[in-house]
Amino acid sequence: MPSAPSPSARGGRLAVLVVGLCWLAVLFDGLDMFVYGSVLPHMLERKILGITPDQAGDLGSYATFGMLVGALTAGTVADRIGRKKLMVACVTLFSLASGLCAISGSVAVFGLGRTLAGVGLGGLLPTAISMVSDYAPRGRGALTVGALMTAHHAGGILSAYVALWVVEPLGWRAAFWICVAPLLFVPVLARLLPESLSFLVAKGRTEEARELARRYEVGLPAAASGRRAAADRWTSLVNLFRGGEWVQTLLYWLASFGGLLLVYGVATWLPTLMRGEGYELGSALTFVVLFNLGGIVGMLVAGRASDRFGAPRVSSVWFALTAAGVFLLSVHMPTALTFTVVFLTGVFLNSAQAMIYATVSIRSTPDNRATAVGWTSGMGRFGAVFGPWLGGQLLAANQGDWGFTAFALAGLSSMVFIGLAALRGARQTSRGGTPENLVTTG
Repeated sequence: MPSAPSPSARGGRLAVLVVGLCWLAVLFDGLDMFVYGSVLPHMLERKILGITPDQAGDLGSYATFGMLVGALTAGTVADRIGRKKLMVACVTLFSLASGLCAISGSVAVFGLGRTLAGVGLGGLLPTAISMVSDYAPRGRGALTVGALMTAHHAGGILSAYVALWVVEPLGWRAAFWICVAPLLFVPVLARLLPESLSFLVAKGRTEEARELARRYEVGLPAAASGRRAAADRWTSLVNLFRGGEWVQTLLYWLASFGGLLLVYGVATWLPTLMRGEGYELGSALTFVVLFNLGGIVGMLVAGRASDRFGAPRVSSVWFALTAAGVFLLSVHMPTALTFTVVFLTGVFLNSAQAMIYATVSIRSTPDNRATAVGWTSGMGRFGAVFGPWLGGQLLAANQGDWGFTAFALAGLSSMVFIGLAALRGARQTSRGGTPENLVTTG
């Protein structure tokens, strides 16, 4: 008779279940985020809904603006209804919003669909990160979050194949109907995903949290009163600007602005810009696949590079290499060489932004770290809104060749800002300031 599985094995399998469910949710998040950029060349070529290049840029920005709203409100909403319910709501929202895009008969309705999808997308990712952090095996928190982030880029790869295999035979609407399919995943998520331990403890449901922590063999988060937590958040925000810290804070924010401008500008316009350079649609979508494969590799490599060389230094160098790669894409090279450049650009670009968060985390005190990273991410979201809009304006002015140059300049600006912040932080450390403890990016 086979022996019963040990508590450790049972807890390990349950933890894998939580991470796996969150990974699938983020996969659908990435699919919905990237599908617009993958379908966009077809929509512009066929003049779908009468979309012009400048309108296409605006539509790309609507989704990122929705993500800004979703990201900034996710914490407050999750504190009220719970992280599990918020994840279910976010997946439901961006799936239904894709259905609205699929049935839209005008640019206005399509834009509303993309905005609502962005709200769901922006709220899901930070909530999923919080969930897997709660249930990650002891000592594996950073690795678990890094693995979760690969799902976003896997969704980008999936979006390219959806556009390649579905759009031509069935039309652009079919691509957005496929993005409604995650609704079938919602009941599974609602049934199998446990509630966040942090939320249960904050709500005083200690016994329930203790039982889940025992089953999953994870630590129980410390409790804090709601009044104290609110006060700590405001104090932590004020601390970002005390004394000379405001200079450091603004440098981080500016670096994040340029980084996310680059990430979302390239994600939205890469297929269209590559078609403008003379590549066929199939090749242009292959670039999306390679770009996101590079993102997966970059996320897994970035933490180890930071452990060895320091996150601030890696962030600055990564942005310099990203800028070089993006600029090279404006030069028509042999296809094999272009594939290589796109892959390497994906490696550096997608992890360069993560290095900013790692740098902020390193330079912050433990009691101020969550606020510093959260606001750096939030301010960077304005760059995510601006990037797609900028690409659309350049194409509308028949200056598409300048698109890669503009995005490369954004990478150089982030290199400069994060480099200055790192140098200033190093001088403070040498004078007895915050010690530098290297961490992985997650």
